[in-house]
Amino acid sequence: MPAPHIRHARSEDEEALRLIDRATWSPVHAVSPPPDPDAPFFRPHSGPAEHLVAELDGAVVGYVRLGHPTPLASNAHVRAIHGLAVADAARGHGAGRALVRGAVEEARRLGARRLTLRVLGPNTAARALYESEGFVVEGVQPEEFLLDGAYVDDVLMGRFTT
Repeated sequence: MPAPHIRHARSEDEEALRLIDRATWSPVHAVSPPPDPDAPFFRPHSGPAEHLVAELDGAVVGYVRLGHPTPLASNAHVRAIHGLAVADAARGHGAGRALVRGAVEEARRLGARRLTLRVLGPNTAARALYESEGFVVEGVQPEEFLLDGAYVDDVLMGRFTT
């Protein structure tokens, strides 16, 4: 299978991304409730410009959402990954890794010195991927969330873009 192609999202990716978002939702990696099946994927604060998508054989198979961690001007040099999902059928083909690398490149292109993210403690697959791409644990908020009847840690990770 060819390597995933990473590109900026376009408005016509809406339906594919909405379906991926719904199909991949899990309490292992999400603190918010499952996405409303009728809600749009793109929103005013996170439109196509804030997303990179992965394509395999011309089909959209995943996305990464980038944004600012805070609205503060003093924090403008940092970007954050606010979501990453890969369709189940595309897992194991490098789409997640390509999206993380694309996010680092995009953050660098936008002038960010750092890229940060939050990941739930039980999401060991995502944590291993991020660590393999140079992210380090910068903090842990123990038992920050009560999800599906269990308290889980919120793990803060980051890396420099240079």
